[in-house]
Formats: sequence, C-alpha cells, structure tokens
Amino acid sequence: MSDFSDLRARVISGLAMAVVGLGALWLGGWAFGVLGLVLAALMGWELTRMMAPAGPDGRAEAAGLVAALLVGVFTWYQPGWIGLAGLALGAAVMAWRMPRDRGLYGVYYGLILWAAHGLILLRDGMGFTFVLWLLLIVIASDVAGYFAGRILGGPKFWPRFSPKKTWSGTVAGWVLAALVGLAFVLWTGMPWAVVPISAVLAFAGQLGDIAESAIKRRMGVKDSSNLIPGHGGFLDRFDAIIAVAALALLLALAGAFAGLTA
Repeated sequence: MSDFSDLRARVISGLAMAVVGLGALWLGGWAFGVLGLVLAALMGWELTRMMAPAGPDGRAEAAGLVAALLVGVFTWYQPGWIGLAGLALGAAVMAWRMPRDRGLYGVYYGLILWAAHGLILLRDGMGFTFVLWLLLIVIASDVAGYFAGRILGGPKFWPRFSPKKTWSGTVAGWVLAALVGLAFVLWTGMPWAVVPISAVLAFAGQLGDIAESAIKRRMGVKDSSNLIPGHGGFLDRFDAIIAVAALALLLALAGAFAGLTA
C-alpha cells in the first residue's frame, strides 16, 4: 500500500518555501542574495551538527556563520574561478577542524558554498527565468520520484545509500525534468539542447540526494534537522539543489550557457 501519511505536511511546508523562494527570486538583487546567505548558514549548521554531534558548544553555529561569510565575500568581491577556489580552500580549513570524516565533510561543505554562491551569481548574471528553470527541474524530479516510487515501486536504485529511491522514480524524474526543459524551449525560445541538459541536471540532483542520504546513514540520523515539517532539515530539502546549482555554475563558467541570459 502506498504511504502518503506525510504528504499534507510536505505540501504545506513546500508551499511556504515556494512563496519565500519565488518572491526572493523574482526580486533578485539583495533579496535573493540574503536568502542565499541564510540558506548557506543553515545548511552549514546542519551539516556540522550532524557530523560532529559531540563537538563543543557553538561549533555548528560558527560553521554556519563562516559559510555565510565565505559565500558573501567571494560572491560580491571575487566571483568566478578564483571565487570557487577560495570557497574550496575555506571548506578545507573548516574540515581540518573536524574530529572525523574530514574529507567527506570538506567536500559536502564545499558543495554547499558553491551552490549558494552559484545561485546568487546565476540569478544576477543569467536572470530570473534561468534560475527558475533550474529550480523547476529539481521540483519535477522530486515530485516524479516521490509519486512514481511509491505507486510503481520496483528495484532500488542504490539501496546501500538510499533505500527508498527506486529505478522507477529515478527514471520518472529524468522524464519529467526533460519535459520541464521542453516547456522552457517552447516558452522562452531556449535551444533544444536544454531538454537533455534538464535530464542531466535532474540526475545530478538525484545524486545529490543520495550523497546526503549516505551522510545521514553514516552518522546514524534520519533527518539533518527538524526545522521543516514533513521535510526534515534544509539539507534534506535542498540536497538536490546543492548538486544542480554547483554543476550549473561550473557549466556557466565554462561557457556552456552562453546566450541563455533572460
């Protein structure tokens, strides 16, 4: 029998996040920038709290504050490849202070920084429509995976790290993400390459979801926190966006999205 017991809480929380996120995305500028810094701080706090639960008081809070500061400095004062290198170095320094799993922590903390940095830069440089496309890819993949996985079931995609994710839900996510890309091609005139790119970005988001699930399994926790009813923590909700935004930023810096400003 399909289990939709958490659907109501997920929908209400999702709508609240959508209102705040879309409002800030529409306004752009400092409104979206501040949202990016807040998310970086919250996710940095959650990751540190999850991976160093016995750490000294204030460690997780300090990690969240440092995340916001690093993103702010390199976004507004040194963007581009140098900014990515600076954020990676900052993540390495933070990882060095961890009592265990320093490599794992450093990589994921760095991805959080890159993602927040990337979303702000992409909103400023590529426009509202471009970032909306990225977000809708993630939402489409998540919705398709949620319903297809529970209704169709079937073999697990990677049970060692994500026991609930199925092949049916994974493939459904690719398909719906590609349809989102098709809608943007027809709506905005984006090139047809956006359709397969949408599926690739959706797959990156799914891998981001699995990566966060693997960390939680290693740490023996169910959710990164309990801040969002029905979703757990901000890492639980934005794990896919972290991967999509980081990959999209790398592609943008490499010139893959030239001509797609909106």
